[in-house]
Amino acid sequence: MLSETAAMDERATDCGGLASDGLVITCEHGGNRIPTPYRDLFHAHQALLDSHRGYDPGALIMARALATAFAAPLVASTVSRLLVDLNRSVGHPRLYSEATRKAPTEVRQRILKHYYQPYRAQAEDFVRQAIADHGLVIHFSSHSFTPELDGKVRDADIGLLYDPARPGEADLCERWKASLEACAPDLTVRRNYPYAGKNDGLTTWFRRRLPPGAYVGIELEINQKHVVRAGRHWTAMRKVIVESLCRALASRCAGIPDSTTKAARASSLRRRSVGAPP
Repeated sequence: MLSETAAMDERATDCGGLASDGLVITCEHGGNRIPTPYRDLFHAHQALLDSHRGYDPGALIMARALATAFAAPLVASTVSRLLVDLNRSVGHPRLYSEATRKAPTEVRQRILKHYYQPYRAQAEDFVRQAIADHGLVIHFSSHSFTPELDGKVRDADIGLLYDPARPGEADLCERWKASLEACAPDLTVRRNYPYAGKNDGLTTWFRRRLPPGAYVGIELEINQKHVVRAGRHWTAMRKVIVESLCRALASRCAGIPDSTTKAARASSLRRRSVGAPP
């Protein structure tokens, strides 16, 4: 179980001083809302809207917690990914769902114009402004994943998705993973799980446009079983994620060698092996 210390309101963690790094937070799948003009397309899909296919439960509240803690700009959508998936590129076969894929071309173009393009434009404005102000942007995209998919149980509590070919992303994910394991040894943290960080998505879209020295993009994936538990457990989970990221960013800013984070992770694993409390 997560520690009682972590059960405090995440606002108690003040990492705003790290905003000088140029952080930007996004949440592409924050809700399952269908705008009125398109509700007729979803009469037969209400159950789908309420499932993990319709949105990422917990992702928006996590994104808001990160934005508050780090005094970072937040771009978020509560329109269902089943209308249009903001985390897919135009032309991707899953940009539209079964409910919208066969809609007339003019309807799909209107959806792109009113929901997809403004979201991407706002995210890009914040990212490029952070680069202009700080020389570097660190972009965190908040998501969650279903505990079981196609009969297979996902064996992680938290996933950190990144491109291994970009040293800044690999380094920060290593630091964050070690920090998470030190803060909450009972959590299983995996990199590039349950999806590969190089898959099509908003972070990959930015990587094609911005060099590694200017853009660091990481997708945070939280197992939805923690969201379902709700209450103090879910509050504690958010607190741990914020606090661990704060420590990881601070070590990065201080220029602490990555070997230090590996040592911290090894210490965490030793404590876990002897049954030490978190």
